[in-house]
Amino acid sequence: MLFKSCVKFVAACAFLAAGSLSSAAATCGNTADGFNAWLTDFQQLAMANGISQSTLNQALSGVSYDRKAISLDRGQKKTFSQSFEKFASTRANAGAIALGKKAYKRNAQLLSQVEAAYGVPGEVVVALWGLETGFGNFSGNKGVFAPLATLAYDCRRSAFFTNELISALKILQRGDLTLSEMKGAGFGELGQTQFLPSKYLAYAVDGDGDGRRDLIRSVPDVLYSTANYLRGHGWIPGAGYQEGEPNFKVFNDWNLSTVYQQTIAYYAGKIAAN
Repeated sequence: MLFKSCVKFVAACAFLAAGSLSSAAATCGNTADGFNAWLTDFQQLAMANGISQSTLNQALSGVSYDRKAISLDRGQKKTFSQSFEKFASTRANAGAIALGKKAYKRNAQLLSQVEAAYGVPGEVVVALWGLETGFGNFSGNKGVFAPLATLAYDCRRSAFFTNELISALKILQRGDLTLSEMKGAGFGELGQTQFLPSKYLAYAVDGDGDGRRDLIRSVPDVLYSTANYLRGHGWIPGAGYQEGEPNFKVFNDWNLSTVYQQTIAYYAGKIAAN
């Protein structure tokens, strides 16, 4: 089972980010009928934003309208309508807490370095890692370009996902990931803490020093990048993260769901407890 957070990063600022794209967006649609024409038009927009024809050919050849992505997008609110107690009982139960403690202990030295760099406690990073993909065990195996293209074409959040699609193309073009590596849970998320492509571009860190920002396989890159994301969204080193404390609000920039935010804080607290 994928530990997805499908409402992640869908904040009002998404449209501001998308508004920075050069040239006008192609016309969106609400059925599959206009998708191929839209995809042709989109490629002109992508090239105006620095994407090469060879990258477009590599990523978009054979891409078709993804009905599953539309279905997931329309149904994503159901999971997060649960109570905190019910949600946490499946995502942060005793078994998950035990696994979180083991992951924390196994990476203690690295997490100490991460906290020194960004001021984010290791248990918070581990909690997000566990909630998103079970510590990298369930990152998803669906190629990102078909769902991203479909959601960029779809009128509901076209501007937001157009920006994400171009961001994904930039990741491929600069060589952080190969096409075969660019797989996720179905909304275009990438890596062990499920960054959407624009967040990957903005916050991914080369934590292991190999010259790539690889959030698929490199645990140092994953942990450094997750902490960098939180710090970049206003994390205050040394301040608390439980509900009512200063850093709790940063979780809203990770996921808009209140029960998810509460579960992050609860899970992190349990991982840190003796």
